[in-house]
Amino acid sequence: MLTWPLDPLMSLREDVLSPKKTGITRCLIGGALMGMANLVPGISGGTMLLAAGVYPLFIDGIAEATTFRFRLRTLVPLGAIVLAAALAIVLGAGPIKTLVVEQRWVMYSLFIGLTLGGVPVVWKLLKPGNAAAWIGCAAGIVLMALMATAEPGGGGESAGPAYGLLFLAGLAGASAMILPGVSGGYLLLILGQYIPILSAIDQARQGVSAAGGPDFDAIFGAFHVFVPVGIGVVLGVVGVSNLVKILLERYKRATLGFLLGLLLGAVLGLWPFQQGVAPEPGDLVKGGVMTPELIAELDLDDYPLETFSPTGGQVAGSLALIAAGFGLTQAVARMGAEK
Repeated sequence: MLTWPLDPLMSLREDVLSPKKTGITRCLIGGALMGMANLVPGISGGTMLLAAGVYPLFIDGIAEATTFRFRLRTLVPLGAIVLAAALAIVLGAGPIKTLVVEQRWVMYSLFIGLTLGGVPVVWKLLKPGNAAAWIGCAAGIVLMALMATAEPGGGGESAGPAYGLLFLAGLAGASAMILPGVSGGYLLLILGQYIPILSAIDQARQGVSAAGGPDFDAIFGAFHVFVPVGIGVVLGVVGVSNLVKILLERYKRATLGFLLGLLLGAVLGLWPFQQGVAPEPGDLVKGGVMTPELIAELDLDDYPLETFSPTGGQVAGSLALIAAGFGLTQAVARMGAEK
């Protein structure tokens, strides 16, 4: 009979923290996987760290750093993970944003499969369910439904920088790093901040590598996104990790049920058959009334989204991509199953 240990990470620490079993190379690989996962809605950065076998190192490093305990034994692996994740995010933000904007139904179909692939991971931790678990699950589904209704399609249509939502996006990213099975990228998509954040990252990268020297206007122009997101991430890493620890200790099944509900409700905001449509003169986009001149200057990722009727081939392709995404997430989960 399986039982839930008092400290679920204790056995992991004893195994993974062994110098013979964990090195900087594994930390770099885990960090790169986490960084790419944070760019792709549906894949959890925490799950990637589990699969690479460095999740306990990451959690221990954060715990010690946030309590001002600095030891090379934990800070060096943490630094390697964070550095690799940051590099993966910077290099991957531009290409993934382009794919989402130009091939939305393809990417959204894949995202649905990746998201649903996390359901069995959480269910294995939760089962058998009880009343608290099902109530938590229902609450998670309702929350995601409300978020999907508030920000349909996750487009970039808000008027000006949405600093409050950017701050929440930082908290979402932090939760994805702490919670295996929770996709920060998907939460960014639902909050409507996925494309704006990827755009800011790519803008800063282009500014740094501009011909003739750094383009400081481009670099500092991205800071109106980086600052609120960064504050959210810092507060989230400290607060979310401690909050989740308390909730799992006191209300384990309700908390896991809520996480399961988040995953199940996630697909509500990912209807794949929608596309950006050029606005007409007089339409309101990003708080401004469109004119022919403004429409000509409008980026594709700012186009309003409209649903369309898919062809039979698109429906078949969407189902195949959903299955592929589900299988990919399951394969990653199996990589870390023994750990």
